[in-house]
Amino acid sequence: MATPTQTLTQTATLFNQDLALRLIGEIEGLEERKASVDEGVNIAWLLFGASLVFFMQAGFAMLESGTVRTWNVTSILFKNTMDGVLSAALFWMCGWGFSYGTSNAETSFIGAGQFFLISASPSDTNLVSGGPDHAGWLFQWAFAATAATIVSGAVAERCRLGAYFVYTILLIAIIYPVVVHWGWSSCGWASAFNDGSKDCFKFGQLGVIDFAGSGVVHMTGGFSALAGSVMLGPRRGRLTGEDSPAELATGYRFEKGVADDQFNPHSIPQQALGVFILWFGWYGFNCVSTLAITGGAGAVAAKVAATTTMGAAMGGLGALIFNRILVAFKKRTTAYDISTLLNGILGGLVSITAGCAVVEPWAAVVIGIVGGMTYVGASAMLKGLEIDDPLDAFPVHGACGIWGVISVGIFANSQNVYRAYGTSLLRDGKYLDGFYDQADGGNQFDVQLLFALCVALWSFSASFITFYILSKLNLLRVSAADEDRGLDAAEGMGEAYTGIELAASPLAKKDEPQPAFLA
Repeated sequence: MATPTQTLTQTATLFNQDLALRLIGEIEGLEERKASVDEGVNIAWLLFGASLVFFMQAGFAMLESGTVRTWNVTSILFKNTMDGVLSAALFWMCGWGFSYGTSNAETSFIGAGQFFLISASPSDTNLVSGGPDHAGWLFQWAFAATAATIVSGAVAERCRLGAYFVYTILLIAIIYPVVVHWGWSSCGWASAFNDGSKDCFKFGQLGVIDFAGSGVVHMTGGFSALAGSVMLGPRRGRLTGEDSPAELATGYRFEKGVADDQFNPHSIPQQALGVFILWFGWYGFNCVSTLAITGGAGAVAAKVAATTTMGAAMGGLGALIFNRILVAFKKRTTAYDISTLLNGILGGLVSITAGCAVVEPWAAVVIGIVGGMTYVGASAMLKGLEIDDPLDAFPVHGACGIWGVISVGIFANSQNVYRAYGTSLLRDGKYLDGFYDQADGGNQFDVQLLFALCVALWSFSASFITFYILSKLNLLRVSAADEDRGLDAAEGMGEAYTGIELAASPLAKKDEPQPAFLA
């Protein structure tokens, strides 16, 4: 179809040539101004999304501080805050470069270039600023901070501060960027954006569909959290069995016998507020992953908002109902649990994050319900294995992240893939419909499953090695006395609640020094 400029050029011989040429110049000027305005709007869209995703850190802070016991609140808030600080510094220094760097050293495994946000070539620059893609960096940094914060909840109440610094640095600097490069860069081996124009290996002709990061962000954080939970072992008194897998893995013997209710969240209001903030911020996480709002991207973002909402709501409902069935089966007295509802909502959000742009709302309902059930099942599994995860970070982010990635291979359809990805997933002139395309002996489900398995293996093994080395160096877990006193006192951070009488740890000994606010 001819452009307005071409049409006027063709008719220039029929009308006044000077007038036609002036009109051509005006139209070309308008097209340039429109392109500039579009880019400015899209940059603003990314900045808006980055702000929403970063605000999720407040949600994590409320959720985690409300879940831990009162004598560990300041410690967990300190670590949540440092997640933002360290992730910003590390993603500026090397995280972005290993994720999206496009120098000659880039491979299908890891990126290289643009370290310290220094452009390696003119192709690495933003058209408006003439420099690096600052808006893109800010949006991706907010995602990196999220991955780091997921782990802090799983190792809460017993991890040394120095160990926290070590694993956070490695997660942001290496472990997370590698997964980002695999799934979202233009050279990653599993990336839908690897179009073959570079000399980069790619598995098959297709790429993984992980629109906003069920695998890239949540599985990375979730499986790193699992590794930390296993290596640290349970909190003192948390579990009742003998020779648990955690004890066998760590060689650490844990004191047992404290009642389960001694580990209940100390503030349900903080938990609930945290989840509502996270749900709110998730619209930036998912909707703004369109990376643009002009053209057809706005319609995609609107659909993403709808599927995200249904995933969250149905996740909470699925978890609540499934947990109620389990409770009835075990003949317990408590029928409904607010913490299960809240974590079910998060599980539904994690589950819909990969396919939010490529599935229909009815599919989001199914994905959310199964996600809530997956959370409840994974949480029960950890307890059965005597693995202590105070925030249920792995059940929410790891287990539901796997389901989210795989669900795309079941529910994605061609029309939605076209709208969200353009031609990047076109194979032999045909888009994929989950299980239903068997062309060339494969389908999208295969790609999704392979990616999920690789992310799980990489994140868990790299994190496990890190935690194992720290454990062998006696740098991982605080002493029993410090754990009983509480990390707020042990780390010298002071009390979170002043002027309020609070209960002491049930394992604290009377002859051991106590924090002032517990004495």
